[in-house]
Amino acid sequence: MSRRTRRAVPAQGASRPTVSVCRGCCCGTAKVPDVDHAGQLAELRRSLGESATVRAVDCLDACEQANVIVVQPSAEGRRAGGRPVWLGLVNDPDAVTDIVAWAGAGGPGLVDPPEILDLYTFRPSRRMQQEIER
Repeated sequence: MSRRTRRAVPAQGASRPTVSVCRGCCCGTAKVPDVDHAGQLAELRRSLGESATVRAVDCLDACEQANVIVVQPSAEGRRAGGRPVWLGLVNDPDAVTDIVAWAGAGGPGLVDPPEILDLYTFRPSRRMQQEIER
């Protein structure tokens, strides 16, 4: 074992919110009909541009809530107490518009979400919460 002292590397964190869009076994597929799944993801990416990181992720194991989107705070938002917010049944273009407005303005910890998003918020299993927060 080395006797050199290790310097702690400060945690940087994301400089902007991250919007994770489930595109696994149910979300983003024909299992959720009458939704333009590709258009939903494209709209998030186009509208959020440099305001937030948008990423498609594999199954978040909350299939009963398809389509699932998780809005994670920026480092500043996390320092202010923000935590990831899980949104389910995001199958309406107006919900995407509300998510864009919120994440684009700073997201969790920095800006309160539009009240309508309370209808979409759910609590996933502890295991899935830990997976997304990595």
